[in-house]
Amino acid sequence: MPKRIEVIIGGHGGQGVVLAGQILGKAAAFDGKNVAQTQSYGAEARGSLAKSEVIISDSRIGFPAVRKCDVLVAMNQESLDQYLPLLKDDGTLIVDSSVEKIPEVKAKTFKVPAVETARKAFGESLFANMIILGALVKITQLVSVESMEKSIRESISEKTVNVNLNAFRKGLQLV
Repeated sequence: MPKRIEVIIGGHGGQGVVLAGQILGKAAAFDGKNVAQTQSYGAEARGSLAKSEVIISDSRIGFPAVRKCDVLVAMNQESLDQYLPLLKDDGTLIVDSSVEKIPEVKAKTFKVPAVETARKAFGESLFANMIILGALVKITQLVSVESMEKSIRESISEKTVNVNLNAFRKGLQLV
């Protein structure tokens, strides 16, 4: 049976969850997988709830929306509360350590200090999305590190590509 993995990355607008989903999807394509990536965010964009959905499959993808996710990444409490019902019981939950109320779930749960690490290491929380991507790759091995780095290089402006790569690599080391 072909392997199909559904991922939701949730957070506030401005946290880079859409970009994170795009980078993850592109990396999966570099690894030879079929990919569908969609996103949604509130009308306010910055500060409202934002979500990126990525489906990675060995075979064709007929329906491009996530029904039940195998992996849920929650960058804040609101996204955890909103998207947790979509996580499969045997899935993987990755939350930023700023999320305080994590209900008991059957899924494997990982707390990653992405926002805190971004502030300490890079002076601002802007790079937390790359840190959480590093943690996601280390935990799930959905895509190769090489494909992620190639995707980051191709998706980020030349001006900030090195700091984004460093943030991704820091995320690999956090787990």
